[in-house]
Amino acid sequence: MDSKKFYGTGVAIVTPFRNDGSVDFKSLGKLLEHIIKGGVNYIVVLGTTGESLTLSKDEKKAVVNFVADTISGRTPLVVGIGGNSTDEVLDTINHTDFNGIDAILSVAPYYNKPSQQGLYLHFKAIASTSPVPVIIYNVPGRTGVNITAETTIKLATDFKSIIATKEASGNLNQIMQIINKKPKSFQVISGDDALTLPIVAIGGAGVISVTANAYPKQVSDMVRFALKNEMSKANDLHYMLYDMNNALFEEGNPPGIKALLEIMKIAQNNLRLPMAPVSDILFSRIDQYAKKIK
Repeated sequence: MDSKKFYGTGVAIVTPFRNDGSVDFKSLGKLLEHIIKGGVNYIVVLGTTGESLTLSKDEKKAVVNFVADTISGRTPLVVGIGGNSTDEVLDTINHTDFNGIDAILSVAPYYNKPSQQGLYLHFKAIASTSPVPVIIYNVPGRTGVNITAETTIKLATDFKSIIATKEASGNLNQIMQIINKKPKSFQVISGDDALTLPIVAIGGAGVISVTANAYPKQVSDMVRFALKNEMSKANDLHYMLYDMNNALFEEGNPPGIKALLEIMKIAQNNLRLPMAPVSDILFSRIDQYAKKIK
C-alpha cells in the first residue's frame, strides 16, 4: 500500500451550504480550486469538518462525485466512511463507487464506547472489506473513546491496508509511543492544527488540516519546512497561524472555519443544525486575525 501520497498536508474540506440549506456546489468548486492552487498534498471529504452527519446518503454521494470530478486526479482523495455500527460502515463501503477515491478515513465508533478489543475488531472488519487503504481517526474528545497506542500499533502491524492514523487525542506522549513502535511505513498524521508542528517535529507525517481550507499555502509550506527540518521557517508560519488556529475551534468545528471562509468570500457562513454560526464577538476576532495573515 502506498502511504507516501498522504505525506504532507491534507485538507478536511467543509461542505458549503446555500441560504436555503442545500449544498452549494458552486462554492465547493471555488473552495477546491483555492485549496489545490495552494499546493496541498491531498483532500479529505465527508469528515467532521464537512458536516457529514447532517448529509443524506444522496447528498454524500453527490458531494463525493462532485469533488472527485473536480479534482480529476490532481490530488489524491480521501473519503470519510465511519460510524458506530460496524455492519453499517461495511455496508456503506460495499455500496461505494471507489473510482477516483484513494483511501478512506474511518473515525473510531462514537457514543457506544467500545473496549480496545472492540475497536480492534471494528477496524479489522473495515480493513478486510475496504478496497482502498484505511486511515484510522482517533478523536476521543468527540467519540468518547481513545484508541490507545497499543491498539493503534497492533492494527498497523496486523493489517497492511491500515496505512495511517489521524491522531487528534492531543496526547503527545501517546503519539510518541505510536511513532516509536509503529511499522516503518505506517504514518502518524496530526488531527489538530495547533499541534501539527510539534507532531511533525517528533516524527509525524503531516496533518489533515481544517485551517488549510482558508490557508492552504501557509499550512502546506509550514509542514514542508518542518518535514525538511527547516524549523526556523516552520516556526514563523506556525506562530503566524497560532491565534487563528485556536480561534477557529473555540466554538466548535466547522463554525469557525465557515466564518473565515465567508470573510474571505469563498463560501457563505451557513451551517446545518445542531451546528450554529460563531458569536459576533468571535467572528470579529477571526476577522482581525485574518488581516494579519499573509
